[in-house]
Amino acid sequence: MTIARKLALKLLTVLWVAIALAGFAPRSMADDDDPPSRVARLAFAQGSVSFQPAGTEDWVAAGLNRPVTTGDKLWSDNDGRIELQLDGSLIRLSSNTGFSFLNLSDRVTQIQLSSGTLLVRVRRLDNTESYEIDTPNLAFSVLRPGVYRITVNEAGDSTAIKIRSGEGEVTGGGAAYTVRANDYDTFSGTDQLSANSEPYRNDEDQFDSWAANRDHHWENSNSTHYVSADVVGYEDLDDHGSWRRTPENGYVWFPRTTEANWAPYHNGHWDYIEPWGYTWVDDEPWGFAPFHYGRWVNYEGSWGWVPAAPRAEGAIYVRPVYAPALVAWVGGPHFAIGIGVGGGDNRGNNRGDRYESGVNVGWFPLGPREVYVPSYRVSQKYVNNVNVSNTTVNTTVVNNYYNTTVVNNNVNVTNVKYVNQSVPGAVAATTPQAFTSAQPVAKNAVRVDQREVASAPVRAFTPPAVPAKQAVLGTGAAAAKPPAAVETRAVVAKVAPPPPPPSFEKRQEAIKSNGGKPLSTAQVQQIQPVAARVVAPVKIAPIAAKPVAVVPQTSQTNRPGQPQTAQPPQTNRPAPASNTPPTVAPNTAGPPDRPADQPGPPNAVKPVESKPGETKPVPPNTVQPANRPPDRPADRPLPPDTVKPAEPKPVEPKPVPPNAVQPTNRPPDRPADRPLPPDTVKPVEPKPVEPKPVPPNTVQPNNRPPDRPVDRPSNPNNASQPAPGSRPAAPPAVHPNEVPPPPRPVVPPSANAQLDAKHQQEQDQLHAKQIQERQAIQQQQEQEHAKIAQQQADAAKKQQIEQQHQQQTQQLLQKHAGEQKALQEKQQQERQAPTKPKKENPPPPPKP
Repeated sequence: MTIARKLALKLLTVLWVAIALAGFAPRSMADDDDPPSRVARLAFAQGSVSFQPAGTEDWVAAGLNRPVTTGDKLWSDNDGRIELQLDGSLIRLSSNTGFSFLNLSDRVTQIQLSSGTLLVRVRRLDNTESYEIDTPNLAFSVLRPGVYRITVNEAGDSTAIKIRSGEGEVTGGGAAYTVRANDYDTFSGTDQLSANSEPYRNDEDQFDSWAANRDHHWENSNSTHYVSADVVGYEDLDDHGSWRRTPENGYVWFPRTTEANWAPYHNGHWDYIEPWGYTWVDDEPWGFAPFHYGRWVNYEGSWGWVPAAPRAEGAIYVRPVYAPALVAWVGGPHFAIGIGVGGGDNRGNNRGDRYESGVNVGWFPLGPREVYVPSYRVSQKYVNNVNVSNTTVNTTVVNNYYNTTVVNNNVNVTNVKYVNQSVPGAVAATTPQAFTSAQPVAKNAVRVDQREVASAPVRAFTPPAVPAKQAVLGTGAAAAKPPAAVETRAVVAKVAPPPPPPSFEKRQEAIKSNGGKPLSTAQVQQIQPVAARVVAPVKIAPIAAKPVAVVPQTSQTNRPGQPQTAQPPQTNRPAPASNTPPTVAPNTAGPPDRPADQPGPPNAVKPVESKPGETKPVPPNTVQPANRPPDRPADRPLPPDTVKPAEPKPVEPKPVPPNAVQPTNRPPDRPADRPLPPDTVKPVEPKPVEPKPVPPNTVQPNNRPPDRPVDRPSNPNNASQPAPGSRPAAPPAVHPNEVPPPPRPVVPPSANAQLDAKHQQEQDQLHAKQIQERQAIQQQQEQEHAKIAQQQADAAKKQQIEQQHQQQTQQLLQKHAGEQKALQEKQQQERQAPTKPKKENPPPPPKP
């Protein structure tokens, strides 16, 4: 009977392992549930600063070193300032600023700016990364590394963008604008943007100066020689420690501390941050990088941090992966791992009665070459990256850990000797109540027996404890809330962000049902359907036309309330593009500095709008400057991969009288004698109309600048302008390379209505994908053209500067020659002048 029982038990064990492997094996091949490899660090907070974790409605005081991720919100009150650090950028918030991360993943940084001023310095931006800042009336995409200042006014209907360096794109109101370095543009309105460009001023306020000082500290950090630039918070190590070379671990950073017997992971608390679970938040001002990257070692009686190595030429580089806490957990009869589930009840109150009496929570820092095993659900690729990027470790060892602990769920780690477990004072311990409610560990420390912990079993996973709500909020007390108008204000987004998470109360119940373990992405989605959640205040921007530069204001005569600032004319900069047909006012003598998408007078005549994808016939005599992008010359060849439209059969042109003026037979900005390049797609030319003789006193159209459209007057006060009503409305802009979108496919009906609906959905998805691909190709072509145009403009500007330098040098030489000649003449005159005799002083009178 005993043998049969043993065989049955063994069979059940094998069956259980097979089931476990079947359940986890697919996850080892996929990484859909892997958490992001990076977070933002709350590195600086001054004045009244409030923080709201994702899924909660509470605003608490923001604490330093708190990891900030998707869904978290920040509010900087009247006297507040905030700095957030990421691996590739720095984000600063001024006073009265509302901020949130709509999405923060490995390749996406999507920020919500509801009000106030945001100063972003992007250090690095890979080709596969997306960096987007969404405001109440537009979405701003960062295209290059640089410094960007964005301000949303109090009403939330205007966004000002000042770019000191870099390049970006504005999307909103159905239009797209390109903004470049030294641009200062303001975009007003919500349903339709009104763009205004002002002269760039290099004026700095106190907020700019403060940010510049913070940048200077980062740029001159000595730690860049020893630690990877992708480690968040490394610049704070310079002021609080020193680097020393060790025989086994190379350069190690040793902190300067005043506390006797100081050890890492002792002064701080445990926050619960999803999807990682319990996360260590250190009290030290430098306490971010050494507790989420690298490893700790005790060298000659002092604790030192072994960093994630910087990039090395010729070596394979893996970007450091953020970890909630690089520690191992102590098991045994007096420690909580594997014994019970503690924490809070449904109302967030602390309840420690689920732990056995005398049971505590203990941990110690991992040493070099020791494997960190996450407690949250991850793939094998994630386990490899989080270890290889933070320490020197054999991948075979990592795979063994993954198979034994993650796949087989073997909590105990056997046959491994941890170097820091036996170091005196390395193990920290606290009560279950302090652990699950973010209470300070130092104030709730539990004394441990060094001999007991040195031989106690080590567990890989974090204790399975249900967190109280205070663990999510952190140690901060209640703080000021943003105004209701700011808190509920919607923003415009170019890319749809992920749905908001369920409330903490619902997640807390799910964590309890999950045995106190962190929830995976799939488990969170099962808690509450996305449709039932509170929708994030985000409006997706409609598909915009090709981005164009903002037209600077050259005249302010018809803009009341604006300062009369003289600005240089920018006649070569095109008007903004829009999806909607432009409004043509009958009074063509209006100010020429208004963008094409700015609404005209109330009596403006609007053309009949056409359906999407439909092109209306254009009268033969209509000037068609919209047959090409307004910012690309007509003589620029098309890219080789561009799909060219079918060329019509050429029409034999009729002879033209020598004195006839034909402004409509060619683009107004190309001379008549310039031939088109061989690869250029020529638009269909209308049949020439026999020109009428021109009276001798008539002002010719060629008397205007060649880069100004025909329907724009050269001078509003010129009396020789044609009659306002004699010009037809301009047709909507059409890109010559832009293939009209195919019509929406319609599935013919059949007897199976459900199958028809499925087929129609598949056709619609394919149709939408094709439209996105076509728009992506066209946008890439336009960016290439804009880049070439910028290079040409830079070359012309450089040549102009060189000519100015030559002129200045010539003038200076002439001036010096004149001064030298004048000096020589003066010296010659002094030589030729007769020398006057010296007058002798008369003798003094005799004394009486």
